[in-house]
Amino acid sequence: MTFREDGAAALEWAARYLEQVGGFPVLAQVEPGDIRSRLPAAPPERGEPFADVLHDLDEILLPGTTHWQSPRFFAYFAASAAEPGILAELLAATLNSVGFIWRTSPASTELEAHTLDWTAQLLGLPAGWHGHIEDSASVSTIAALAAAREANGGRVVVCSKEAHSSVERAARLLGLETRKVPLDDEFRLDAGALDLTDAAALVATVGTTSTAAVDPVPVLADACEAAGVWLHVDAAYAGSAWVCPELRWSQAGVERADSLVVNAHKWLFTPMDCSLLWTRRPEALRSAFSLVPEYLRTSDEAESLSDYGPALGRRFRSLKLWAVLRCYGREGLQARIREAIRLAEVFEGLVRCEPGWEVCAPRHFSLVCFRREGPDADNEELLARVNETGELFISHTRLDGRYVLRLAIGNERTTEADVRRAWDVLRRESASRISVI
Repeated sequence: MTFREDGAAALEWAARYLEQVGGFPVLAQVEPGDIRSRLPAAPPERGEPFADVLHDLDEILLPGTTHWQSPRFFAYFAASAAEPGILAELLAATLNSVGFIWRTSPASTELEAHTLDWTAQLLGLPAGWHGHIEDSASVSTIAALAAAREANGGRVVVCSKEAHSSVERAARLLGLETRKVPLDDEFRLDAGALDLTDAAALVATVGTTSTAAVDPVPVLADACEAAGVWLHVDAAYAGSAWVCPELRWSQAGVERADSLVVNAHKWLFTPMDCSLLWTRRPEALRSAFSLVPEYLRTSDEAESLSDYGPALGRRFRSLKLWAVLRCYGREGLQARIREAIRLAEVFEGLVRCEPGWEVCAPRHFSLVCFRREGPDADNEELLARVNETGELFISHTRLDGRYVLRLAIGNERTTEADVRRAWDVLRRESASRISVI
């Protein structure tokens, strides 16, 4: 078959998958090693038709896929890829641009800067901040903390006990110590317990992973300014919500941050991977990362985005974000985010109204933390039973030493029927266990 014929078959596969994804078990129903046991031990001697690849995708790989595109994927935080972004990913792969420097990919370099400016406007961020794209919040955090170390020479990264694990991983990689601050009664960083001695950076979180709590950024910004400490704000999940003006209460103080990360592949419906990093101190990132060998030196007086992060070779990631922003617009993004929050409110109400269940943390954005009254072991077993049904996928955390279930809504295909079905499954599996006992 020709490239056009194979391409049409692949596009048909993608369209059919998105139409049917709600019917697949959300969590892959396989054991470790199952997929590899069905694959040939050695590579083929002769080329095979692309149709065989699609066949094995259906027969071997799809059963081992956990469906992040499912409308009942409620674990962690959703990474929902919208159709415009999917198509743009194909186009980016076709162009196969490698953005070492401006000359090697002028379109990619300039569109990235322009798309980050667009996104900053949509989110209500300060004008003039420098933005670029990394693959994940983990790498964005590495870049920000490296710049902080370069800027002030501190040796400690300060964060709350609920900060994402990527903060500690980044600190380890950079040879920095991590100092974790206790929480207040709303699971936020307790500013009263803050110690910035020898700190290179303080990481404040807007939308923590466990509860979507919002650290008191204005107070933390005051402390950082007084101590000469870099303030990095991790808004990987919740920052996208700022496209809605009524949710910008959580943005208070962020304008004073030295750096900020928002993951477009979470709640801006852009295919993985697309992490947006802004800074008001780009010279610090350049100082930490800029290294231009002779073979990359040119006479072009143009910015190279590789000067602002760990990677030299850079993919054309901005194309998919640009496509989503153009095809959805401000109104489309607002509608989807508001609907996710409404659905989370519906689910929270179902939990609160049911005897024997409790909501365990204030609901922020589209995350609900809840549990069945009883021992931790019962809730842990309940989570396993629910996920094994394949009807939905949820995750857990620990709050105040207790095992707590999390249901996070972020997929654009999720409807109220999906949310109510999730609640029915939770109640059914809980009642089933009680009846067995």
